[in-house]
Amino acid sequence: MSYASEVKKELTSIDVHAGNAKAELMALIRMNGAIGINNRMLTLNVQTENPAIARRIYSLLKEFYHLEAELSVRRKMKLKKNNQYIVRLKTGVKELLEDLAILKKDSFEINETVPEGMLTSESEIRSYLRGAFLAGGSVNNPETSRYHLEIYSLYEAHNQMIADWINRYEFNARTTDRRSGFIVYMKEAEHIADFLQLIGATTAMLKFEDVRIMRDMRNSVNRLVNCETANLNKVANASMKQIDNIEYIDQKVGLGELPPKLREVAEARMANREVSLKELGELLPGGPISKSGINHRLRKINQFAEKLRA
Repeated sequence: MSYASEVKKELTSIDVHAGNAKAELMALIRMNGAIGINNRMLTLNVQTENPAIARRIYSLLKEFYHLEAELSVRRKMKLKKNNQYIVRLKTGVKELLEDLAILKKDSFEINETVPEGMLTSESEIRSYLRGAFLAGGSVNNPETSRYHLEIYSLYEAHNQMIADWINRYEFNARTTDRRSGFIVYMKEAEHIADFLQLIGATTAMLKFEDVRIMRDMRNSVNRLVNCETANLNKVANASMKQIDNIEYIDQKVGLGELPPKLREVAEARMANREVSLKELGELLPGGPISKSGINHRLRKINQFAEKLRA
């Protein structure tokens, strides 16, 4: 089971009261429903690839609206990856859609967004966002890919409404168009985790956070290792250059041509080729000097060698 499927399975097990069930159904039916006419009567088909979501819709309709729907499965065809699960309602459709503010009262005109004032409490808005994620949401597996959560909408106004509601919680949700529709998305790991908790996927959020912490820790360790490796390479390269210059001076004119303090450092470096500058400063016969002092004398030695090469 994919991580997104785990999230949705957890969400479909949440117990809700009447107001929150209505808000969740608003999103599920608005985003996944299709209205038809049979014998001059409205019918409603709500389609999903997730059987748990289909059962959720069926249960909410039966428990809170006392409507008996039909559940059916459309087997996958050649070009379809998954089975299609259909919740079909043949009675009470118009009344249901008007109560859910999907159809305008006494007309067959569809509301592209939830009318202002329909959902007022925080729990109702969270329930609508939960329904929206169940209907058109996906989230990447945090273990194997970049952090990304999105919700697809057919209507731009509805997409913007979802983004605005998410950003009430300062989650930095953004919008863009996608495949004959629109998406609202988040890419910051912390905001994705907070959104999962907001809509009720606490277990999935904890798993997401565990993975995020481990990934951040691995990244920190890798950065430290890379930094340490770079520093070691830098030291090794500098040491090789110093030794090369000292050997060149010795071959050309002899180390005796160097001033006494520089000759002392040159001989110490030749005898201790792999030590750091700090360690080298502690090995001088004339007494220890600081790292900056050693570095200054080595620069003077390099300049002496460059003049000989010129």
